[in-house]
Amino acid sequence: QHMDQPPLAIGEIVRNGIIFDLKNWGGQSMNDDDLKIMVERLFALLNERQVHYVLVGGVALLQYVEGRNTQDIDLIMALSSLERLPEIELTERDENFARGTFEGLQVDILLTQNPLFAFVRQEHVSPVVYAESTITTATVEGLILLKLYALPSLYRQGDFARVGIYENDVATLLHAYRPNVEALLVELAPFVSDSDSQEIRDIVKDLQTRFSRFEK
Repeated sequence: QHMDQPPLAIGEIVRNGIIFDLKNWGGQSMNDDDLKIMVERLFALLNERQVHYVLVGGVALLQYVEGRNTQDIDLIMALSSLERLPEIELTERDENFARGTFEGLQVDILLTQNPLFAFVRQEHVSPVVYAESTITTATVEGLILLKLYALPSLYRQGDFARVGIYENDVATLLHAYRPNVEALLVELAPFVSDSDSQEIRDIVKDLQTRFSRFEK
């Protein structure tokens, strides 16, 4: 985010994502103020319960680059924290992820039982001022690690819509911020299998080749 720009409003980001998704047309419209209040309430609740959380996903990404639509709030937190938040009504849960709603707002949770999610929460965060609140948010490096970690599994599932989105997110962040890619790949290696580690290296090489074509 450029220093001279006002803080992003998470409520507005989510509302824009809902409007942009044609599947939602004809459904109930979301009021800006309602969403802003919901988001404020959610983060006030997290702080009140002293939850150690990190904002990730599309909202965090928009802090660094433009052009992504998102309709939900993505957070890393511990299962024990989630259990202290009955206000988030869970609709799905497995070992690494949970999904729920808070007053109608969709909340996706990456659980710290997963060692990489715990690592990002510990090592790759920064306080960011949003219109609603100052929120602990994943750094560029943290977001890249999370996206790269997810890609081999998305390929195996044949979820090419999400593969395309995640690869584009990674390419955009790499291009805009030029982080130390080799250091990130080394950091990621202990959290993935050797074959996935090699696949991730190949993906990164492809992405770098893709945008280097435009820099000659």
